[in-house]
Amino acid sequence: MSTDDLPSAAESAGSESEIDVAELRALRERVEELEGALADLETSEDQQKLTIIATQGSFDMAYPPLILASTAAAFGWDVVVFHTFWGLDILHEEKSKNLKLSAVGNPNMPLPNALAALPGMDAMATKMMQKKIDENGTATIEELIDLSLETGVDLQACQMTIELMEYAEDDFYDDVTTGVGAATALQHMAESDVQLLV
Repeated sequence: MSTDDLPSAAESAGSESEIDVAELRALRERVEELEGALADLETSEDQQKLTIIATQGSFDMAYPPLILASTAAAFGWDVVVFHTFWGLDILHEEKSKNLKLSAVGNPNMPLPNALAALPGMDAMATKMMQKKIDENGTATIEELIDLSLETGVDLQACQMTIELMEYAEDDFYDDVTTGVGAATALQHMAESDVQLLV
């Protein structure tokens, strides 16, 4: 006899039954609650965790943490991206639309550093990269932020950096977690299977 049949059996037995129907229902609810908690526990133990620390806010460095985070989340991972210092600009609604690619000191740029240092070269390098992204159909930074949030990535903004840069909490994209400190980031890192510093 299943537990689903017990209340009806107890009710049909009438007053002669020693089983209290209310107690039996409460017991069945408690068993269902415990089974649900056990299923959640088994799921959370199997779920891999990834923590990414994003410290750089240039145009090209906005992509790696967002691509890795959204991909891991699509595979069911628990993902946190902690943005600090210049990495915070990735989550800033206005600043993220104007991130630049630095031509100076980039060994993959097809320019000598002397030319890359000329005024306007960063803007030109950024436009060239944006053109490649458009032609290739690669997602924009804003689209990757939206995708990350939709897939459950916790995009965190470092509170100390918010104060240092004198940003307001409403400067960031909706659903970005603000007011997060280093201790919280460290706790997630300690529990993570993979930790990356970008």
